Amino acid sequence: MSQTQPTGSRRVHYAWVIALVTFVVMLVTAGVRATPGLFMVPLEAEFGWSRAMISASIAVNIALFGLIGPFAASVMDRWGLRRVVLGALGLMASAVALSAQMSAEWQFFLLWGVVVGAATGVTAMVLAAVVATRWFDARRGLVMGMLSAANATGQLIFLTPLAAVVESSNWRWAAAIVAGVAAMVFVLVWLFMRDRPSDVGLRPYGQTADASLATPATAMAPLRALQMASRTRAFWMLAGTFFICGASTNGLIGTHLIPACHDVGIPAVRSAQLLALMGIFDILGTTASGWLTDRYSARHLLFAYYSLRGLSLLFLPGTLGEGGAGLGTFAVFYGLDWVATVPPTVKLTTEAFGRENTGVIYGWIGASHQLGASLAAFGAGAIRTELGEYRVAFLMAGVLCLMAGASFLILGRTLRRRVMEADPATATAV
Repeated sequence: MSQTQPTGSRRVHYAWVIALVTFVVMLVTAGVRATPGLFMVPLEAEFGWSRAMISASIAVNIALFGLIGPFAASVMDRWGLRRVVLGALGLMASAVALSAQMSAEWQFFLLWGVVVGAATGVTAMVLAAVVATRWFDARRGLVMGMLSAANATGQLIFLTPLAAVVESSNWRWAAAIVAGVAAMVFVLVWLFMRDRPSDVGLRPYGQTADASLATPATAMAPLRALQMASRTRAFWMLAGTFFICGASTNGLIGTHLIPACHDVGIPAVRSAQLLALMGIFDILGTTASGWLTDRYSARHLLFAYYSLRGLSLLFLPGTLGEGGAGLGTFAVFYGLDWVATVPPTVKLTTEAFGRENTGVIYGWIGASHQLGASLAAFGAGAIRTELGEYRVAFLMAGVLCLMAGASFLILGRTLRRRVMEADPATATAV
């Protein structure tokens, strides 16, 4: 098989096909993961389940979504991207389809909490990190930004029409639609996904012609990688700030914005449109973040992203208290920053721990993100059940984001020293 590098020719490099397929997979994953937020109020009304109980099941979903990541990266190395993603999509579609028949709390916990949480954990940000580092030498930050934006694009495509289906018919029809879309993406992956550039006789996109085509170094096993990474300051700083990132996005806004809007009389379709608007601007913000990450200090970018997010969350309770008049402005401002933190975080992970270990160690950092999201999903639901409103939850998240942003300036030299110890040649980019 030819080992030529077609980057300079007119032919589109197959890495971009892989990136497009991965984008679609992550888009559907985002749609599946966003769906329980639409079901919260209908399930309360039909079955009498408490918001705290529903939030607890969603919290399990989010936690598994993160904890599966490091092991998914290792399994991808052993069994291949294609097999692993196909298995996850099949499991996801089956669980969502079966949930249309559920009538008990334990069924919601099992199907949406455990099964969907585990399946989406395979097809989320770790998949993006593995694809970006395995298939791209050039434009890696841009690709990571584009794949990260798929999380918001999934909301853009799914939430508003699904909210309309829930209101006009019922939540079961929405579940059936999501399951059908996941099944169609299964076919797409079957046809086009490949494991590595060498499978189609290519080098990674942008790799120079004189670079070695030897088999890449094998990533560390998940537990060994965690043991090694946990001894470094870089890991704890990235994992700690990503914990706050998850708490302030997926766990809080992604899970509870629609119910919070419902509490002040805003219809589900309107609040879903707000999330979709965030999705539009997150596509712009996260893609731009990838472009900026290829050119500027990741540490300074993260300071800006977390600080701006914190300020927006501090203003949210007042906006809701006024009946939501300023929610459109909030959606634009917050949406630009929804997952903009991902490209610079992946960059710092690669620089600190090496390209071959990016997937598995970023998997653990991503697990911290989802544990933060899980805690916020449950905690915000418990606060709402106890106090009757979400104000305290939004304010706490805002303060934590400001602290995370400041840490990249206050502790930045500590992170820089760690990267220099890991690879002096890359330290100047941090």
